[in-house]
Amino acid sequence: ANDEIMAAFVFAQKNNLIGPSREQPQYNMFERTKLEKDYLLLFRDFGLGTTIWSPLASGLLSGKYNSSTPEDTRLNIEGMDWLKERTLGDASRLEKTKVLDVLAKELGTSLPKLAVAWCIKNPNVSTAILGASKASQLLENLSALEVLPLLKPEIMEKIDGILNNKPALPAF
Repeated sequence: ANDEIMAAFVFAQKNNLIGPSREQPQYNMFERTKLEKDYLLLFRDFGLGTTIWSPLASGLLSGKYNSSTPEDTRLNIEGMDWLKERTLGDASRLEKTKVLDVLAKELGTSLPKLAVAWCIKNPNVSTAILGASKASQLLENLSALEVLPLLKPEIMEKIDGILNNKPALPAF
C-alpha cells in the first residue's frame, strides 16, 4: 500500500493534479508499523494525514477480555472467527493488555482511554474512528483527550517497554 500511495503522489505531481490527502490505516498499540515506519516519508514529504481505525484493537484494549470472553461482543458473531483469532489468538497480547491495564489504573484512568490517547498522541494521526457499540463506551473514548497530558515521555517509554514492538526506524 505504501508503494501505491507513493505512486499516486508521483503521478499527481507529474500531471499537475492534487495528490492523496488522507490514508485510513489500522493503528493501535499492537499495529504500529504503517504509521510509525512505513508512512514516515509520506508524512514528511507530502503532509499525508491519517484517519486511523481500531484504536482499541478490536476491543482487546478495552480490557473486556482480560478475565473472560464476554458473549455479547462482535468476536462471538457467527462468521467472525477470523477476527476472534486475530484479536485473541496471540496470548502475549492479552498479557500485555493486562499490564497496560495496571498502568492505566496507576495513572488514574482506564485502559480504553489510555489506548485511544496513545493513538491520538501520534502527530501523524489526524482522526481516530471510535467503534463503540454503546453510548457509554463512546463517552469514555471521547474523554481520552483528558489523558493526553499524562502521556509524558517517561510514560510513553513505559508503554513501549510493555509492548516491546516499536518499529525500527529507517535511516533517513
